[in-house]
Amino acid sequence: MKKQMQQLKALADETRLRLLALLLSAGELCVCDLTATLQLPQSTVSRHLAYLKGAGWVIDRRVGVWIYYSISTDNALQHDIAEVLRARLPEIPAIADDIRRLASFSEGASCA
Repeated sequence: MKKQMQQLKALADETRLRLLALLLSAGELCVCDLTATLQLPQSTVSRHLAYLKGAGWVIDRRVGVWIYYSISTDNALQHDIAEVLRARLPEIPAIADDIRRLASFSEGASCA
């Protein structure tokens, strides 16, 4: 029960929901892409990604100096919630703007 509560608590923040929405729409993103899209400092984005990772929402992989994040759906509850978020978060205007902003970047342009 404690793990599920931590997973749900992680969703109670606007920045973390915005990060999840971007990852749900794109699959995998570099921290630099997330920072550029959300127009937030790297430290803020990294702190929220660390929280999401600790709650089990995201996994990461390192490629050279870059760290890429993607959604983790290790259990049925998390998978079901992720599907609802994938369908409903883009209906929120600020998140729809984030997704459009991300789409306007060329591949890897913000990681140079």
